[in-house]
Amino acid sequence: MIENIQLEIATLNDIEGVLSLQELYLVSNLSEEEKKSSFVTTPFTTEQLTEVIRNKGLFIAKDNNTIIAYIFAESWAFFSQWPIFNYMTTLFPELSFLDFNINTSNSFQYGPICIHSAYRGKGLIIPLFEFMRSHIVARYPLALTFINKNNKPSLKAHTEKLKLTIIGDFQFNNNNYFVLAYDMKKPIA
Repeated sequence: MIENIQLEIATLNDIEGVLSLQELYLVSNLSEEEKKSSFVTTPFTTEQLTEVIRNKGLFIAKDNNTIIAYIFAESWAFFSQWPIFNYMTTLFPELSFLDFNINTSNSFQYGPICIHSAYRGKGLIIPLFEFMRSHIVARYPLALTFINKNNKPSLKAHTEKLKLTIIGDFQFNNNNYFVLAYDMKKPIA
């Protein structure tokens, strides 16, 4: 199923498709049952998407010109408009991963990632992540992200398929999260 998927760096023409996919899986739009299948928590506006696209930090997968997945890869400065990301950067001195001195210059916020439910479990996450990685590695050697501990499908995909490493955890706004890291110099096997 994924052999005909196109992987692209998003353009301004892709904003509508990204917003449509986001709406399908935004946690605030889902029932408790639907949340068990994975969700995204950060709602992006057209203006925010425009900025990420201009920074070449949004990567998409298309099937017949329909956006079926996206990955954000953006600086901590961009994500500083949301309190949770600012809080996460305060944890950096306590975090350890390989030989990295984790800071906002050598790392970026990987994610959110969203894959349409019809394409989950079919291996799309690996080539999409690798496409993003190959375009971002020259800017940032370290990817960091956080995953809600209740989002078990996302945690499983990231630790088992992509081999991200859990390097910490934290609580924010009554939610519990894992912090994960990935060495961007290492291609996905």
